[in-house]
Amino acid sequence: MLGFTTIKLLRALLTLWAVMTFAFVFMRLTGDPARELLPDNATEEVVALFRARWGLDRPLWEQYLAYAGNLLHGDFGRSLANGREALTVVLERLPATLTLTGCAFALVLAIGVPGGVLAALNRGRSLDRIAMLICSLGYSLPNFVLGVGLIFVFAVGLRWLPSSGSATPAHLILPVATLGLSGAAVVARFTRAAVLEVLQQPYVRAAIASGESRHAAIVNHVLPNAAIPIVTIIGFSLGGLVGGSIIVEQVFGWPGIGRLLVEVVGLRDLAVVQALVMLFAASMTAANLAVDLAYGLLNPKIRRAA
Repeated sequence: MLGFTTIKLLRALLTLWAVMTFAFVFMRLTGDPARELLPDNATEEVVALFRARWGLDRPLWEQYLAYAGNLLHGDFGRSLANGREALTVVLERLPATLTLTGCAFALVLAIGVPGGVLAALNRGRSLDRIAMLICSLGYSLPNFVLGVGLIFVFAVGLRWLPSSGSATPAHLILPVATLGLSGAAVVARFTRAAVLEVLQQPYVRAAIASGESRHAAIVNHVLPNAAIPIVTIIGFSLGGLVGGSIIVEQVFGWPGIGRLLVEVVGLRDLAVVQALVMLFAASMTAANLAVDLAYGLLNPKIRRAA
């Protein structure tokens, strides 16, 4: 297990390095921060001083080596907009996003897995058809469309819930529903498929034929053998929640790091953008790493083959 874990950790670190390099180069090729942050009437001398102050006048490779070296010491640089540490700016917004994605993930698990299992156990019946119809709608609707629809119904029409902000727990309901329901639809569809595949296996039919109750067969044989594909889609859904929070936070005015990313990209605030990209990449990489490690625990064959 130690060797398996080491290989996965090295792959995760390599992924983070690739993301860091791409974000660093891409942000410097897409625009000049001096032109975005300085007034339109700034003179060339002021622009040159700004670039020199932040090291933007140095060759790209020198900037990259300096940035990579600082990262190794935990220094993500300073915001070009206000001079504050980029990591501090990001961490101030992080709790709001963790609250949103944490609640949404709990909703995904609470609806997606039981819903998929129940649909599979009632294959072809009304419950199965209704569940899959709802899942198809949730899967096909983009987050921003679902979010606007929920605002129109529950905030504008019924006036039950606020449409934006984060002042009260009620402000959390609509963004969590938007983010969680679409993820739950995906998990339910894959869970149903995984459970149906295991239900058709000869050892499940043999267990029931030998006198084991259907409930016991599901607990002892179906769910453990369907666990790997279910864990896979749950891991992907967790990564999707992190990415989806960028759109949902914009729709609902939620003050998290997704909204912060949209704000600082427009300003070309390089250090903050790079810190945010690294954070998003780290969260998705951690989710995939957790799935890989869960594979090794659930199936020793995968662990030995790695």
